[in-house]
Amino acid sequence: MKKVRIGAGQGFYGDSFDGAILNAKYGNLDYLAFDALAELTMAILSKNKVQNQELGYTRDIGLAMQALLPFMKKHKFKMLTNAGGLNPHAAKEVVLNVAKKLGINDIKIAVVTGDDIKPRIKEFKEKAIDFTDLETGKPFTKEIEERLLFANAYLGAQPLVEALRQGADIVISGRTTDTAQFLAPLIYEFGWEEGDWDRLASGVFMGHLLECSAQSTGGNFSADWQSIDHYENIGYPIAEVNEQGEFIITKVEGSGGRVNAQTVKEQMLYEIHDPANYITPDVVMDITNVKLEEIAQDQVKVTGVRGKARPKNLKVVAGYDDGYMGQVVVGYSWPNALEKAEKAVEILNRIMEKKKISYDKVHIDFVGYNSLHGPLSHEVSEPNEVYLRMAVKSDDKRKADNFFRLFPPLALNGPPTMSVIGNIPTRQLLGMWSFLVPRELIEENVTISVSEVGELV
Repeated sequence: MKKVRIGAGQGFYGDSFDGAILNAKYGNLDYLAFDALAELTMAILSKNKVQNQELGYTRDIGLAMQALLPFMKKHKFKMLTNAGGLNPHAAKEVVLNVAKKLGINDIKIAVVTGDDIKPRIKEFKEKAIDFTDLETGKPFTKEIEERLLFANAYLGAQPLVEALRQGADIVISGRTTDTAQFLAPLIYEFGWEEGDWDRLASGVFMGHLLECSAQSTGGNFSADWQSIDHYENIGYPIAEVNEQGEFIITKVEGSGGRVNAQTVKEQMLYEIHDPANYITPDVVMDITNVKLEEIAQDQVKVTGVRGKARPKNLKVVAGYDDGYMGQVVVGYSWPNALEKAEKAVEILNRIMEKKKISYDKVHIDFVGYNSLHGPLSHEVSEPNEVYLRMAVKSDDKRKADNFFRLFPPLALNGPPTMSVIGNIPTRQLLGMWSFLVPRELIEENVTISVSEVGELV
């Protein structure tokens, strides 16, 4: 029975490529797939593109390709990545330049676009698309529209499949689902079609288990994490998939980390809103009857995934200019560190009231006490130190900048032992907005262009 081996290459923009290199060198891969995007990443890329229209892609793609292109050439695997972000064609140019420097000139690079619907907002409004925010139920106002910085639909695997059919060795896309890069090779290799819902769902689940780099191999592991060996050399997961959709999760022999039912199960449940109805553009996945079987050391066989018909709509996530954040972090030491930090907040509130200084929002954390658990935090024994983090929001950048000025006087005019962690630069805030669009309106605008490297460099 034919089998396809797919390796994980990246879990987020800024991730280490060491695991990808291990997979490329020793994984006996057919494909290496990367998930570079998240909502936060799109916001970062949007800011980059505002500063320079030539940017908008994940800028570590050049480093990745410099390390991986020679192995791709040697071992004859293909690569798929959504590192194109908001500017896939610019990302392609980076890869072309790297290939030229490495003397690699006989590979094909495909660029998939059509996820960017910001230029089509007016068109969609005329077609009576409902822009109501899925999270809050708020209406899409003119103010939000005027502040839009990006709006991208989640594409599924099909455009990536078509790119492979056109001979691409590397496929670069913009916004896709996290699993699309992993599913596409299976559809291409096995000829799965719409209606093969169980197989498609199994492919999506495989992608879900690989999309977060080492989270299936012991990274970010909450159980007996102390027993995970060699985090510094942790292997990224590899899936060996058969044409029925059943697969084995493993990793490169000798690499750090571990693959067992527990590590796979943690990633299985990660970011799953409804295990019976996990909605993607390609299929609605049901993992309520999944079976994880440890068949050998660092090998887990996965079966029992079920699928349902794909949705009629695609999700769009947009980002808009939502003002500015000023923030300050100051520390207080033992004894009574938390009490000192709380007193500092009291003093600052009175000063702002006295000077008639106000902000749209004020957020307070006591790092070392409640900054991670928030209201779930419980009383702790006397800590050695506590850091007060205060963040404010304002539409006025200068006002957000000036928040820092309230703090230095507290060093001598407030509770003892205060230390200041510099002047943290003011940050632009991006609000997130999501809505649904009939998939045919998105898919009719998807384009695929394939370039032969040797023809262009």
